Amino acid sequence: MHQALYRKWRPQTFEDVCGQEHITSILKYEADHGAFSHAYLFCGSRGTGKTTCAKILAKVVNCEHPVNGSPCGECAACRSIDSGAATDVLEMDAASNNGVDNIRDIRDEVVFAPNALKYRVYIIDEVHMLSGSAFNALLKTLEEPPAHVVFILATTELHKLPATIISRCQRFDFRRIATPVLRDRLLHIAKVEGITLDEDAATLLGKLAQGGMRDAISLLELCAGARRPITTDLVNETVGLTGREALLSTVRAIASRDYDALYARVAEVVQSSMDLGVFWQDLISIYRDMLVVKTTPRHAEYLDLTDAECAQLREVSGLFSKETILYHRQLLDSAYLTMQGANALKRVTAELTLTRMCDESLSTTNEALLSRISKLEEMLLSGRFSAPKAGDPDDEPTPVQAPEVKAEQPKNEPASAAKAQETKPMVAPRTAPSAAPVDTAGKRVLRPLRAWQEVVERVTQQDAMSASFLKTAQAYTEGERTVIVRFENDFMLMMLNRGDAKDMLRGALSVCLQREVKEKDLICEVKPKENAASALDEIIEELDQE
Repeated sequence: MHQALYRKWRPQTFEDVCGQEHITSILKYEADHGAFSHAYLFCGSRGTGKTTCAKILAKVVNCEHPVNGSPCGECAACRSIDSGAATDVLEMDAASNNGVDNIRDIRDEVVFAPNALKYRVYIIDEVHMLSGSAFNALLKTLEEPPAHVVFILATTELHKLPATIISRCQRFDFRRIATPVLRDRLLHIAKVEGITLDEDAATLLGKLAQGGMRDAISLLELCAGARRPITTDLVNETVGLTGREALLSTVRAIASRDYDALYARVAEVVQSSMDLGVFWQDLISIYRDMLVVKTTPRHAEYLDLTDAECAQLREVSGLFSKETILYHRQLLDSAYLTMQGANALKRVTAELTLTRMCDESLSTTNEALLSRISKLEEMLLSGRFSAPKAGDPDDEPTPVQAPEVKAEQPKNEPASAAKAQETKPMVAPRTAPSAAPVDTAGKRVLRPLRAWQEVVERVTQQDAMSASFLKTAQAYTEGERTVIVRFENDFMLMMLNRGDAKDMLRGALSVCLQREVKEKDLICEVKPKENAASALDEIIEELDQE
C-alpha cells in the first residue's frame, strides 16, 4: 500500500526535526539528564512538528539506550512504539473525544503502573477542542500526576486553552519553518526519491507551504504526480497559481489604466484551469509587498524574494504612492470577501474592482480622496502640474507671456539691452560650491542621500536614457536644502544638462524629499579625484554601508 511522502519522511529523532532547534535542544538536554517534566504543551501552526516531537519524546522517555538525547530506534520500547503496539503510549484526538467522560477514563487509568514501558504517555492532539467540563476534570490530574505518567498536549489555537491548563505545563512554541529550510529539505527528499526538482521550484513550494513542512512535502508529492521535471511553471500549473510576471504586468496595467490588458488578464484566468480567487489572493500579496517596499528601506529582510524579484518590485512600487496602494488594497480585500459569497460572480466582481482601481474619481471614499490628493501633491512638488487649456481668456494663466514683455519695452531702450532682459530668465542660476556650508575644519559636510535609489527609479519612468547616467552617480545633502549630485566624468554631467533631464531630476527629488528642490538647491558636478582617503571619506563610506 502506498505511503504518503510526509508520513514516510516523518522524523524519528530530534536531529531530523527541521527549523525547531530552539525546542529540540531543550528536549535533548532533558533526555540526557533524565529531567523530564510531567506535562508538556506544544503549540504552533499546522505542519510545524508538534505531533512529531510528541512521538519522539514518548519514545525517548521510554528508550533503553538513548543516543545524544534522541531515541535509539532499535530497543524493544522504540520498536513497539513505532509499530503502534505499545499500549502504554496512548494518542487521543480531542476533536472527536472532547467529552468529560473521555477525560474521566484517563483519570481512572493513570493510577495503574505501565504495562511494559517505563512511562505511560498520553498524547492529546488538538487539546483546545475539549469542553469546559473536560478541562476541569483534567486539571487535578495534570497538576499532580503519578510519577510514571507524562502528558503531552498539542494545539494550534493556544488562546482557546484555559490559563489553568497552560500554567501546569512546560510550554513550547513551534515557529513557522523558514522557506530556505523547507527548500533544502524538499531538495533532499526529491534527490532520494528520484524526483527532478528545480531549486526555484523548491523555493516556490516552500513559500506556498507558509512555514509548514507537511504541506510542503504534500505539494511536492502532488507535483511529482505529473511524472516530469518539477519547474516553477509546473508548480503554477498544478496548484493553479498565476506567474509572478503576469501579476506584475497586471499591476503595471492598473498604473497605466490599460483596461484592455486588465480585461484580457481576467479572461485568461477564467478560461484557464486557474481559480480567479487564487489569482486575487496573489494580487493582494503583491500589494502587500509593494507597501513594505514603500515604507521601509530594509524591505529585503521582510520579503521572501530573490534580489531580482526585489528589484522588479521596487520598480513597480514606484508607480504608486502609499495612499494609492492602501486604497487599492482596500478594494481588493472587499472584492475578495464578495467572491467568497455563495452566489458571487467572480469575473464581474474582478472586472469592476480593477476598473475602480484605475480611476479614483469613481469612488467617493476617504481612501480614494487621499489617493487623488497624494497624486496632486506629487505633481505640484515635481513641477508637472499645468493649468487647464480653455478658450475663455479668464482661464488663461496669470504670468505675462514673453511677447507682451517685449512690447512693453521703452522705445529709447537699446535693442541689445531689451534682448538681454528678455533672455535673462532662461539662464539657470548656479550656486558656487564655495557657498556651501563648511565644518570647522574647512571641509564640506556631505551626507549620503538615502532616497537616491527611489529618485533614480522615478526618473527612469520618465526618461530611461537620462536615468542611466544617474545610476552610477552619487548624491549627497549639504546643510538643510542643498543636494549635490556627483558624476563619474564630464560626459555624464553634460548629458544631464541637455533637454529637461535636470528638471525631471529636481521633480523626483522634490517628491522623494517631500519638499521643493529649487534650481539653486541642486548642484551637479564631477566627482573630485581622491588622492588619499580622508577621515571624512571614511565616515561617508560607513554611512553608505549602513
